[in-house]
Amino acid sequence: MYPLWFAALPLALLPWLAWLRPHALRFSTLAGVTTRRTWRSLGVPVLPLLETIAIVGVVIALARPQEVRRETHRESEGIDILLAIDTSGSMDSPDMRAGARELTRLQAAKLVMSQFVSERPDDRVGLEVFGEDAFVQVPLTLDHEALLSFIEQLEIGMAGKNATAVGTAIAIGAKRMKELDAPSRVMILVTDGRSNAGSVSPLQAAEAAAALKIRVYTIGVGSAERRGPFGMMGGAEIDERSLRAIAMKTGGQYFRAADTSALAEVYTQIDQLEQSTARTKEFVHRDERYLLALLPAIVAFVLQVGLGATLFRRLP
Repeated sequence: MYPLWFAALPLALLPWLAWLRPHALRFSTLAGVTTRRTWRSLGVPVLPLLETIAIVGVVIALARPQEVRRETHRESEGIDILLAIDTSGSMDSPDMRAGARELTRLQAAKLVMSQFVSERPDDRVGLEVFGEDAFVQVPLTLDHEALLSFIEQLEIGMAGKNATAVGTAIAIGAKRMKELDAPSRVMILVTDGRSNAGSVSPLQAAEAAAALKIRVYTIGVGSAERRGPFGMMGGAEIDERSLRAIAMKTGGQYFRAADTSALAEVYTQIDQLEQSTARTKEFVHRDERYLLALLPAIVAFVLQVGLGATLFRRLP
């Protein structure tokens, strides 16, 4: 594109200046001259008009107008992330807050998990539910819209209400992730209790996950005291020592979240620790469009020359 050529557009006025200049024939008298308007005399202005079109078209063509199309290709190396959420009965304790709103531990976990998923579009994310038992509710997927729908449907007791099988949850999650081809594999395990069910101990499961190079981030949720239907119920049951050991064995970290804002901060820290890599390439396609101006200019020039030499020929 050469926009400086547009400075030559005033040249298009030259044909009109030439046409408007006075033309005269010298006669001794005009008595014998009669003036009668004919279609030829009325059509004479067509000549400068055609010449103007020709000049404008040539100037635009010299400016080389182009149609620019941009294509952006995003190449990403996402992380495989399995969200393991405790849905045992204790997660129904209403001791978490979001602003002025009181939430149960499960509701708070669902709220923060959904935001975490929404902010990682390049990662495959899955959902595991555990209580007395454990199962993968949503296999790892890039369909985050469907995943968010399943997170919203999580309920207390989906995998058993009366116990917590942390070791089983880690073992099943690690088994599901071991054959996945990703630069990084991560499990985020959220619980408010201690492992008291299942045939696999949490530390045994953590050793297996570490052997598969799966990092496990553990999060203990709930206030310092548990609240039940009849008021406060004493100290927290979270087995922080075990959760910290699980994280240490697998190269992850343990976090304690006593309220919704702290839980959100935990996921923010994990988001910063587990960065996806993405490369963006932009391709620019330029299509020349000067012929759209040049062809009408050529046609106008040919018509101007032809009509000027025949139908609209003028005496000097």
